[in-house]
Amino acid sequence: MYAVHAAAATDAFEVIRGDRSGTGQPGSIEIDIVNASSVDRAFRLAQPDFVLLLAAMSDIDRCEVLPEQAFAINARGAETVANACARTNARLLFTSSAAVFDGSKHGYREEDAITPLSVYGKTKAWAENAVKTLTPSAVVIRIALVLGFARENGTNAMLDSLTGRWKAGEPVFLSTREERNPIDAASLSKMMIDMLADHSVSGVYHVGASDSISRYELGKCLAARMGISAELVRPQDDPIPGRAPRGKDHFLLTEKIRRLYNLEIQSSSQVIERCFS
Repeated sequence: MYAVHAAAATDAFEVIRGDRSGTGQPGSIEIDIVNASSVDRAFRLAQPDFVLLLAAMSDIDRCEVLPEQAFAINARGAETVANACARTNARLLFTSSAAVFDGSKHGYREEDAITPLSVYGKTKAWAENAVKTLTPSAVVIRIALVLGFARENGTNAMLDSLTGRWKAGEPVFLSTREERNPIDAASLSKMMIDMLADHSVSGVYHVGASDSISRYELGKCLAARMGISAELVRPQDDPIPGRAPRGKDHFLLTEKIRRLYNLEIQSSSQVIERCFS
């Protein structure tokens, strides 16, 4: 997804990519958010005015198995970056998750109480608090589900995973119990860049489609759009043993951001279509 973000950002900013692997590619700088000295060095070299913090351990099941690592990356890492932003007066946008809620009701507003079920959700909730405390001018965006094809290998992009399995003729079981309101990566990228550039905007915002859809129904829509047999999309009605706990209904209400930018919020079907346009 980085290429999408970079393309959306280059009209407004000189873009420098933070790269933990230290590849030394043009326009990139080595940074490991778990390491405070690495963050300090990167800030000294790049001297950023704006910071878009996307780095995270985002595999929910892996976070559940490795809670200390998840906390170090998602919580303490975000705190370290927020500290650096506060010291240098850099403007910060942090991406959070609908997993900060337990999914026990239909529709969450930004001011609703935080009730995470999973380790991942707890790390994001902790990070949100750190970011808001250290950098009150920061923007926090909560997302239920991002749809898009990755521009790089080695990601956990849902569409790439589904496409690879379906093309191999493998049936995929998708939950009928988990409702989400997705957003496509291109729309999300533009929204984040616009908000980062707008100094009058701060606080927590929800983004997503105007309606929610189960992972199973989403899979059926995606398969139909790709010409994949419906036989390869199977319903998963019961929770899968060994997985991290997931909220049933993570429908993020988006009135706040709609009022801010006078947006027409897209439906789930429109979001799906944008992934292929």
